Amino acid sequence: MSSLADLRKEKGTFFAEDPHSPLTREQKKGFRGLSYFEENPSLRFELPIDPITSGESVEMQTSTGDVQVYQRMGKIRFTVDGHEAELTIFANEHGPFLPFVDLLAGRETYGAGRYLEPELLGEGMVWVDFNLAYNPYCAYNDRWSCPITPMENRIKVPIRAGEKSFHA
Repeated sequence: MSSLADLRKEKGTFFAEDPHSPLTREQKKGFRGLSYFEENPSLRFELPIDPITSGESVEMQTSTGDVQVYQRMGKIRFTVDGHEAELTIFANEHGPFLPFVDLLAGRETYGAGRYLEPELLGEGMVWVDFNLAYNPYCAYNDRWSCPITPMENRIKVPIRAGEKSFHA
């Protein structure tokens, strides 16, 4: 498996060079890379997931006014700098999805939140590595449609890991 630095380098190359990059042609001209927090091992968690079995669909509004449908999969609880936090993991046909807005949103991180794809480990456990937190494509330009983080995933703790705000 690649190191975090390798993954970040690959992402930077993709953003700068790939035709499927979320950046516009104009943005690519001045692109000097993405900004990240230093790797933070204390924000990697193997956690029990408290399943939500109601089967109820959740419609998430998107940044363009569309709707995407997810299922609530379960809740995770963890501690950051002595503060308890709880987030809901959602799922759709693409797998587990963890959108979140933390205390740094709008200042150091994208105001509408960041995303993760937690890894299901089996036995009711999930792997969540906030060092892999990334901005949705709509953070780079508004031609992209991104799910808006639900209120239940807006937490009052700072997550100093993963991608920071994008500045063109």
